[in-house]
Amino acid sequence: MTGDDRKVLLLTGASRGIGHATVKRFAREGWRVMTCSRQPFPEECPWGGGREDHVQVDLSSPNDTIAAIEAIRARLGGRLHALVNNAGISPKGPGGARLNTIDTDLRTWGQVFHVNFFASIVLARGLKDELSAAGGAVVNVTSIAGARVHPFAGAAYATSKAALAALTREMAHDFGPLGVRVNAIAPGEIETSILSPGTEKIVERLPLRRLGQPREVADVIWFLCSDASSYVTGTEIEVNAGQHV
Repeated sequence: MTGDDRKVLLLTGASRGIGHATVKRFAREGWRVMTCSRQPFPEECPWGGGREDHVQVDLSSPNDTIAAIEAIRARLGGRLHALVNNAGISPKGPGGARLNTIDTDLRTWGQVFHVNFFASIVLARGLKDELSAAGGAVVNVTSIAGARVHPFAGAAYATSKAALAALTREMAHDFGPLGVRVNAIAPGEIETSILSPGTEKIVERLPLRRLGQPREVADVIWFLCSDASSYVTGTEIEVNAGQHV
């Protein structure tokens, strides 16, 4: 597919890890990829055409996120085939310590929820007409931490991801009549630059005994945005080597 015939993906959190792998997966399939982040488009980015399709937005700011909707809509041309809400933050305490429910400052709770939870519905609701026109799909990236206490992921991160899983069900119910499917993926221990020291102890107990690769998560995101999953909505797929069992 070339030019205006390409399907369009809007992805948040594209600069590294799972997001980076997702961009490459969809670009390989011939999709046009639009990205959102608070940073300018990185000069070292390996995919072509990305600078023109990058929207700079601070997802921790409600006003900035809402204001970005019109800028995104203006670039879409009326159709959006997939929205992947991948951006997420997990603040740490001194020395990388886990922030629990007692120690997390209220302002930190708010910032985490704005990025990890509220931005997902703000973008989807703001772009619902474009998603509906394309018969599109939404994928929310949750986490294994949304279902159990994690030794490294903080309380605000974990609860925001649990809320995002519940939001996925609500969105599937509400967006379904518009012809839009909404699903989630819950990654476990994925080999990225932000792994915490001690993760190897978790890996020793996983049924598959290894870290996941970002491309393996991107493949599941691709499945949920493709016609292969045309009758799948309202579900959360665990991508974690059996960590949840």
